[in-house]
Amino acid sequence: MAPSVIVYSPDDIRGRIVLKILKVSGIKTLLFSSHFEVKEAIARHSPAVIILDIKKSFSSELNFLQTLSYNLSEATIIALSGTSDVHVLENLGLTNLLCVPDPLDPELILSMVKDILAGGFSIRTCLRILQQALFKGFRFFIRSLKIISLLIIGLLGGYIYWCVSTLPAIGNLDEYSPYESSKIFSYDNVLLTEFYVERRTFIPHEKIPKHVINAFIAVEDMRYYKHHGIDLIRTIGALFRNIKEGAFVQGGSTITQQLAKMLFLKPEKTITRKIKEIVLSLRIEKKYTKDEIMGLYLNQAYFGARAYGIEAASQTYFGKSTDNISTAETALLAALPKAPSKYSPFRNHEESLIRRNYVLRRMLVAGFINEREYDEALSDPIPTKYHGRKHKAPYFVDYCRTVLEKKYGDRLYTSGLKIYTTLDYKEQLRAERAVHKGIEKLKKRGIEEVQAAFLAIDLKTGRIKAMVGGTNFWDSQFNRVTQAMRQPGSAFKPVVYLAALYRGFRPDDVIEDQKVTYVLKGKDKTWTPHNHHEIYHGTVTLKKALALSLNAATVNLAKRVKIKNVIETAEILGIRSKIYPFYPSALGASELTLMEMVYAFSAFAHGNRVEPMCIDRIIDKEKLALVEPSGVRERVIDNNVLANIRRTGRQAQQTIMRMRGLLVLMTGL
Repeated sequence: MAPSVIVYSPDDIRGRIVLKILKVSGIKTLLFSSHFEVKEAIARHSPAVIILDIKKSFSSELNFLQTLSYNLSEATIIALSGTSDVHVLENLGLTNLLCVPDPLDPELILSMVKDILAGGFSIRTCLRILQQALFKGFRFFIRSLKIISLLIIGLLGGYIYWCVSTLPAIGNLDEYSPYESSKIFSYDNVLLTEFYVERRTFIPHEKIPKHVINAFIAVEDMRYYKHHGIDLIRTIGALFRNIKEGAFVQGGSTITQQLAKMLFLKPEKTITRKIKEIVLSLRIEKKYTKDEIMGLYLNQAYFGARAYGIEAASQTYFGKSTDNISTAETALLAALPKAPSKYSPFRNHEESLIRRNYVLRRMLVAGFINEREYDEALSDPIPTKYHGRKHKAPYFVDYCRTVLEKKYGDRLYTSGLKIYTTLDYKEQLRAERAVHKGIEKLKKRGIEEVQAAFLAIDLKTGRIKAMVGGTNFWDSQFNRVTQAMRQPGSAFKPVVYLAALYRGFRPDDVIEDQKVTYVLKGKDKTWTPHNHHEIYHGTVTLKKALALSLNAATVNLAKRVKIKNVIETAEILGIRSKIYPFYPSALGASELTLMEMVYAFSAFAHGNRVEPMCIDRIIDKEKLALVEPSGVRERVIDNNVLANIRRTGRQAQQTIMRMRGLLVLMTGL
């Protein structure tokens, strides 16, 4: 079957999110990342909708968009772009082009695609065709009434049999497992954020409050507990009104029919879909109880604002669980599924208020609430604050996302995992305040546009306790803990002295601290390391050279140890960035990340190399543990060398001893 939609996106994650939301809704969709593949697919399938994600390289993608628009005037093109590029697209004057600016909103895209694809047969069109056929064939029909009747019955019977024979098995509902958002927590159980394609938290039907169920029955299906999946009285009434208006103006679908449509059928307005919907509804009612059906419906329904299911909707609109929402709040949620965008309190306040009050009136008429409760609910205000996805410790969360995506892929966004990290949220807040105060002090000194990074770990296990990758994640997502390559300077010197101790040197051994000029290998240049204030101490011990951070003595020691051995020692400590085999590297001239330096220094505290650890444990929906704490350690400094390190002078020793608790490094970048 040819796809209805083709998606082009050079961004794999954005493309897969759009693909997933369309496929889940039963829309045949293909995803491509190159112009050539898109052109080939269009030539082969002639899709009705083409979605082009041109945000990443807007200028270079513009010609591609214009070419497709001119050559495919019968198709609708949806362009996903940055906010600042919308006016450029609107000024192109392309009649078959729709623009969707950032941030990426899969639900809006799905709604637009559904509207485009639903532009097929309407009742008015079907009636006009039928009327013309009846008029032209009236005499023939009278003469051949018996034959035509048999033929029609046979065709209808065959058509209905075909519809029924192609239905999915409703037994799949026994294993119903909708997409659920995964939640990521700090070690002290603070919710940091959610990862999702569809923001949903499944709740069993028996835990859904009765007044919530009553609100949906009042507005969606007043005779819910009286019919067996199809409400003939309501259906006939809706049919007569639609025939009178010549279009679909009123629906007769029960809650069971809506559930069948959401779970098994495509979003199209056709007779075939309606027949399948009726048969599926009857089968569902026969196999499941009313309460089970209501639970499935409320967990599956879309409420707008990227919220799927009643629990996610309650959290999104009111910031609290379904257990705690009032009658007025319940009525608002019941008002949304009919048209989430139209009745959104954040977009159309007046429309939302009118629709909510209509639901309250229906609840009053049905006897679900009394006059006093009705009057009190009418006075409740419509919510104005959007309780969107929480996003605390954003640099740390983004780091965890990269780690988790490598292992779990799409499952991270669909499987309802509970992810507990190593982050101590109290320490994280202290770290963020420290960075903020430091930046403010620099600003008072006239130093503007400065960034900072902060990383705190547990020395024994390598567990990350706090991470700040910059001054504002929403302005810059570049993580200066894990991504920024900076020269560590004198912080690298202990690695040189460790390399010497590895090879038999002792803290009391002496080296020369003199001004020496070196010829750079392979270059016609010289280099001279300078001490602070140009003060040189002549013959000094290793522990004095390290304690005073003497540049000349450190380079002299690197020359005696050999720079290749210094590099090998750095690799043993866990440094993976390239360290160039030149003497300036002994003074920290080669660029490293802050994370590498923190974990390398942790070995000086206990002799073990630990690996970065951000995930403590992961629990799936079945309460099974997928990941347990590991805390892998490897001995890289033996006890004798470690003892010598601690004897390298009072100043150096104090620096190392301060790392016995949490090692905290902050660098201005």
